[in-house]
Amino acid sequence: MDPESRLDIRCPAQMEECPVVDELMEVREECRRLREMTRRDILTGYFNLGYLLEALGDEMERTRRTGLPTGLIMIDIDYFKRINDTFGHEMGNKALKWCTQIWRSNIRRIDIPCRYGGEEFAIILPSTRLAQAVRAAERLRAAVARAPLSINETHVTLTASFGVDVYTAKEVLQPREFITRADTFLLSAKEMGRNCVRYPGEGVEPASTELTQDEREALFRKK
Repeated sequence: MDPESRLDIRCPAQMEECPVVDELMEVREECRRLREMTRRDILTGYFNLGYLLEALGDEMERTRRTGLPTGLIMIDIDYFKRINDTFGHEMGNKALKWCTQIWRSNIRRIDIPCRYGGEEFAIILPSTRLAQAVRAAERLRAAVARAPLSINETHVTLTASFGVDVYTAKEVLQPREFITRADTFLLSAKEMGRNCVRYPGEGVEPASTELTQDEREALFRKK
């Protein structure tokens, strides 16, 4: 047990080794664990929809305070139903875990990966401008596309479509409205043939998988 975590709990009997404190610490840890479970998707380990809305609201509030944009990437695995129909739902689950593990290893420590529902995911990018968010999405797209999944001794190439948007301090939006807006760019990516990244505005630098120095430091910082 971490001694520092006991400092705010006092033994009523003033004992150095207090069983009451130990029990309270166990209860506290169990509550923390249960709270964490309610925030997580069991299959992928990503945060769930409830936490997505909560965290996105927090980051949007931070944007209003600091002026730094909040980026949002919406992701949909291409032709996922075909994987389920061809190989079965167990292999479909394997594909979901495969993709999410790859994406987790290619995002920054501060980014917040969430499962939006089914084969659709959302990644919140705190303090991120549009060009940075587009580069991040392109990096995630390329990472999955070049890492085929082995299913029943068959190598299956998985791809995904990406919609990117950013929230700025001058806008008036709720989290669900921001998600809906980002989702329109995801829909555009699917209509454009899938396995691509779509985003708003003109004059944005072409997407690249090359990391900037700041992104490199954030990505490879020990987690």
